[in-house]
Amino acid sequence: MIDLDATLITAHSEKEDAAATFKHGFGFHPLSAFIDHCQGGTGEMAAIRLRPGNAGSNTVADHIAVTKAAFTQIPGIDPTRPGRSVLVRTDGAGGTHDYLDWLTRKRVTYSVGFSLPVTTPELYRLIPEEQWQDALDQDGDIRDGAQLAEFTGIMNLKGWPEGMRVIVRRERPHPGTQLRFGDVGGYRLTAFATNTTRGQPQVLERRHRQRARCEDRIREGKDTGLRNLPYTQFAQNRIWCLIVALASQITAWMGLLAHPTHEARRWEMKRLRHRLLALPAVLARTGRRVWLRFSARSSWTPILTAAHDRLRALAHLPKPAR
Repeated sequence: MIDLDATLITAHSEKEDAAATFKHGFGFHPLSAFIDHCQGGTGEMAAIRLRPGNAGSNTVADHIAVTKAAFTQIPGIDPTRPGRSVLVRTDGAGGTHDYLDWLTRKRVTYSVGFSLPVTTPELYRLIPEEQWQDALDQDGDIRDGAQLAEFTGIMNLKGWPEGMRVIVRRERPHPGTQLRFGDVGGYRLTAFATNTTRGQPQVLERRHRQRARCEDRIREGKDTGLRNLPYTQFAQNRIWCLIVALASQITAWMGLLAHPTHEARRWEMKRLRHRLLALPAVLARTGRRVWLRFSARSSWTPILTAAHDRLRALAHLPKPAR
């Protein structure tokens, strides 16, 4: 599962290609791709593309470039034709004709946010009340106040890829939230499109909403160095973004290999720094050898030493035969 999302980086000085953002700030608008940690994924940043602050949210060329780069990070697939085993998820910025056409030609599975047409109120009235199904939360339980219905058969999808399904979610806004023009009957309507032909709408919608985990990965990337770009030149800041991506990959694989069954695998960078990467230790020299001795009084030392022993054991495994 590859999740694409963009974020804003504030520039506090005149840096090359820094520009005004759509949120009235000033800086950059990079687009990133993350491999979701679900179903054996690593949770690492697979690709990042630094862009000026005024870059469009739904620029097709940028989405295609980042997706191509992410495909090359997945072992065991052909990057030019990944196949249905790869799922690409984006928010509404990826719900464009050209991007979905490109994903369809690559024969990958997609689940993207979809903008509803102006005729949504009329379409909404065509759906019988009994066809609305209860939505599910992330634990698989029924989510109160949220229902789903498929609008594929009643929408004009001419020009969109063949086999695309549109599933609409209705939900009561939170108390005090102002309704929008697209809200119907007091419900807030959102939609997503997918080319998965099988599966109930509740399961597909739950799978689509799980892409919100990439927001956690973006926050972790900013804690790793993406919050502020240090250089004046755009090319230098691009290299800095690649270093941040490399740090994301190292920490993700460290968690996967060093403590795969421990909760430490899910710790974010701030917690890793506090608990594992900043443990008190001293260098001891004896017998012409140098030893790194960690404090036994720290409750996190057993986790670090167990991870170290596991990595050493993996490093001495025999290489697989070719």
